[in-house]
Amino acid sequence: MVENKRAVTLSDIVLNEGSSYLRGVRWVWIDLDDTLIDFRANSLAALRITYEQCSLERYFRSCDEWIECYMRHNHALWDRYNRAEITQGHLRLHRFLDPIRERTPIGEEEFAAEARHMDVLYLSILARQKCMVPGAMELVEYLRAHAYNIGILSNGFSDVQYRKLHTVGLDALVDTVVLSDDIGVNKPDPRIFIHAMERVGDVCPDSHLMIGDNPSTDIDGARGAGWRSVLFDRSAGRLSISQDGIITPSLREMIPLLSRGDNA
Repeated sequence: MVENKRAVTLSDIVLNEGSSYLRGVRWVWIDLDDTLIDFRANSLAALRITYEQCSLERYFRSCDEWIECYMRHNHALWDRYNRAEITQGHLRLHRFLDPIRERTPIGEEEFAAEARHMDVLYLSILARQKCMVPGAMELVEYLRAHAYNIGILSNGFSDVQYRKLHTVGLDALVDTVVLSDDIGVNKPDPRIFIHAMERVGDVCPDSHLMIGDNPSTDIDGARGAGWRSVLFDRSAGRLSISQDGIITPSLREMIPLLSRGDNA
């Protein structure tokens, strides 16, 4: 989806409500995948390369069939992982193993080594992709230039998230990175949000804002910790503000609100 780069114009009412909601925020925490980095586009590219390099036409009639099958299994496994029902190792093995086993009778042990190889290959390719969400770099650069502290708060795997940040140049712009993989607790568990506050030495929840695309892991998790929140939903018709938080279809629309906020 290509976002129109015309100047963002918001009504004075929305600007006033938004800046009031954001007043006092000192730390802006942002989810990484599909909030800053366009994970869907990058993942599709990496999956196509994986299909070719691993000769997956042995099991699937087309690359599109492989991607549909992989995404279906991967989505279900991530839901279970975010609820702490399975381990990271189980997710990383079975998101490649289960699509193959759906297509051909093969034992887990027989294919496990190949599935693990596919996982390493896919993540290595994924970490080199550079597509970002429209407005992401503008938002981060604005925050950097206007005395906001910037944190990344992600459920992604540490061995690839840090490489993604470096690939797109975000590692030089953020103040700290908190990954569930590093502390053993996933969003939306309040403990990861508490850990983030303790990590940066600011334990007042009102000082923290979470921007993310997942209503459960990002937004419910942030609210559960007493943080303010912005749901980034590209399908939303327009920016809206309520007592529960902000919903925006565009990261660029956050800049005028933050410019009026008092983060001092």
